[in-house]
Amino acid sequence: MISATDEALVRDHTVYACVMGSRAFGLATEDSDIDRRGVFLAPTPLFWRFEKPPTHVDGPEPEQFSWELERFCELALRANPNVLECLHSPLVESVDDTGRELLALRGAFLSRLAHGTFVRYALGQRRKLEADVRVHGAPRWKHAMHLLRLLASSRDLLRTGELRIDVGGARDELLAVKRGEVSWAEVERRMDRLGEENDEAAARSPLPAGPDRGAVEDFLVRTRRASARAEAPDGLRASGDRPPRP
Repeated sequence: MISATDEALVRDHTVYACVMGSRAFGLATEDSDIDRRGVFLAPTPLFWRFEKPPTHVDGPEPEQFSWELERFCELALRANPNVLECLHSPLVESVDDTGRELLALRGAFLSRLAHGTFVRYALGQRRKLEADVRVHGAPRWKHAMHLLRLLASSRDLLRTGELRIDVGGARDELLAVKRGEVSWAEVERRMDRLGEENDEAAARSPLPAGPDRGAVEDFLVRTRRASARAEAPDGLRASGDRPPRP
């Protein structure tokens, strides 16, 4: 159960919130959940204590998950698929000035590292699907659909340098997979082809080899300093980016 402190961080300090999952991917149906994701900025003075603020908070609403800004940036710099896709959701629910700065940095997080992280994540998911087939005779078709979507998204990112998460014209084809109307053999063939296309795209990708870590770090430091000046709990007054002396 979420603590009152963690709930307050999400409620009062969220800088960016969006909807993810099938609704953001253009794959929603009548029974689709609303998956909410967000980024909160823990006030800088909280880091001066022995007990640090959480790196993430699950809740308080069902299907809601939020990252603290620094953790979110760390994962995005590593090209974590789930985090990168959050930055490109077409369904933004709230954003403040800090969140707008974060969104303006979307390009700084993108690099050819995505080839390894997206494909590696996809391979892990594929092994789980293969285990389902061995045990139950069929995969979890919804997961198979999302795996194909992820591989196509990764391929297009590597080809164009832009991450687009809405499946567009591929919606009907992917939903047919979700309904189990496509054979597992055909799904495997599509996975194999998409994997090869990812490898080919990575070799010619316009993306840089690595992310712009300096730009992201500069944003994080400036944001922490501004928070330190604005908020000082327990009657303390912040001076610059240093905690006050006793």
